[in-house]
Amino acid sequence: MSGSDSHPVRRRTFVLTAAAAAGSAALAGPLAPTAAAAAFGYSDDGSNYVVDTGANLVFKVSKTNGDLTSLVYRGTEYQGYDGKNSHIESGLGSSTVTILQSGSTILISVTYGTLKHYYAARSGENNIYLWTNKADASVSATRYIVRVKAGLFLNDEPDSYTYAPTTIEASDVFAKSDGQTRSKHYSKLRVADYHYLGWTTGGVGLWIVRSNHEKASGGPFYRSLLRHQSADGGGLYEILYYGQNQTEEQRFGLQGPYVIAFTDGGAPSSSLFPGTLTTSWADSLGISGYVAAGGRGRVAGVGITGRNTAYPYTVGLANSAAQYWGSARASDGYFSVTGILPGTYTLTVHKGELAVHSTSVTVSAGATTTLNSIAIPSSNDPSNASAIWRINDWNGTPNGFKNADLMTYAHPSDVRAAAWTGNVVIGSGTETSAFPCYLWKDVNSGLLVYFRLTAAQAAAAHTLRIGVTTAYANGRPQVVVNDSWTSAIPSPPTQPSTRSLTNGSYRGNNHTFTYSIPASAWLTDTGQYNVLKIDVVSGSGTTSFLSAGTSIDAIDLLA
Repeated sequence: MSGSDSHPVRRRTFVLTAAAAAGSAALAGPLAPTAAAAAFGYSDDGSNYVVDTGANLVFKVSKTNGDLTSLVYRGTEYQGYDGKNSHIESGLGSSTVTILQSGSTILISVTYGTLKHYYAARSGENNIYLWTNKADASVSATRYIVRVKAGLFLNDEPDSYTYAPTTIEASDVFAKSDGQTRSKHYSKLRVADYHYLGWTTGGVGLWIVRSNHEKASGGPFYRSLLRHQSADGGGLYEILYYGQNQTEEQRFGLQGPYVIAFTDGGAPSSSLFPGTLTTSWADSLGISGYVAAGGRGRVAGVGITGRNTAYPYTVGLANSAAQYWGSARASDGYFSVTGILPGTYTLTVHKGELAVHSTSVTVSAGATTTLNSIAIPSSNDPSNASAIWRINDWNGTPNGFKNADLMTYAHPSDVRAAAWTGNVVIGSGTETSAFPCYLWKDVNSGLLVYFRLTAAQAAAAHTLRIGVTTAYANGRPQVVVNDSWTSAIPSPPTQPSTRSLTNGSYRGNNHTFTYSIPASAWLTDTGQYNVLKIDVVSGSGTTSFLSAGTSIDAIDLLA
């Protein structure tokens, strides 16, 4: 649920995105009005370092393992449930924990093997700044979780589960008595869609503001769990590397800062957002792996031609060490991506979520790499190919297909989902909305598409293309035309090996299957419908919605 920052709703739960207004009356951040900082400082209670920010926030960090053991805002304890603290992964174990005050900043450093983690407080701010440096795979550190006491915020969102739900998949997807489904995986959001997330009562807001994700994996369109809440309590996550639906290898190095922010009910200040936040105050703190703004570069493109202006375009940069992205301006395709670590990157232009152009770019510290206008070759966008018919348009997502919107925040069995079966008639005007966004071997394999051809079209061979965005258990399409011609079983493309279609994500590796259909397969009677049958084939998977499946981007028959 999203809402206006200037009109908070009492006792409602919010997941707010980057589009939320920054003009709240209750800001939190470097540009916010600061409270008197007379109490700013830290103490040692024997077990914890106790930090008073001099505003309305007092927090404790364990001297033994670096857990965040207390989070008190305006006298109310927010941290913890089931005896669990807030921490990296499920807790680090015995660690070396030190504290240093440098002027208006307090830094707590946690070392556990090769992993280093940091908490920083600034005088007069209701924020905690966090960095995590995972140097290698010897330490499991894929997330930071802020554990929040039960009952402080309303529990009524797709990523919440209460009301004695029925478990319908694994141990993390549930059904309410009314048939709606809930899971911590159902965030609705891609990484590029949000700057912060959390909850508000209207009088208190508790948020986690994400980092720039330069050391994360999956790019701007990646989806993962972000937040959960149950009868026991809630969790806010910064995902450093998530094993579900991953399309890239894990990156190592310093990730952050990400921020735990309290407000008086409104959104956190935009001054905390990735791309906006400046941390020159941290330059001399000795944070392992820290690279100041002066050690970073920028890439700017004067424009992109060959775009389809009906779609947003995103420019991504990635190599094995880091990833970045930015939006191309709708009017001319201008883009600017800042704060980039020096190195050589693959620059990819995406139409929607479909890669349509790539090149190499080198970034130097303290410099701007300026690119001349990028021209997307017409052949790189499959939508430019002449087609006899096309179902949906090529944009790298299943958006527009039946149930596509619901599937980012619900299980396929959800009562709100339209029937997954049903056939499609070309020329009906409902080709896209009638076609299911996902196909499974055990649910709706054998879907039929009816279409007519002219005499000239029926006299020639044609290429059929089926674009997919991901697959589960190597599910891929095999086609039959008029019960007289059957395609070979295509080889499975590389896709994530974990669940995807049932936990809120269609994001995998976009792939196009092509089928060369001979003229002999078509009906010669132009008044009759040709029938295309699409089966899902695989030797893997189990049953129902966990049988082999795939997510559809577009389907067309080329002229």
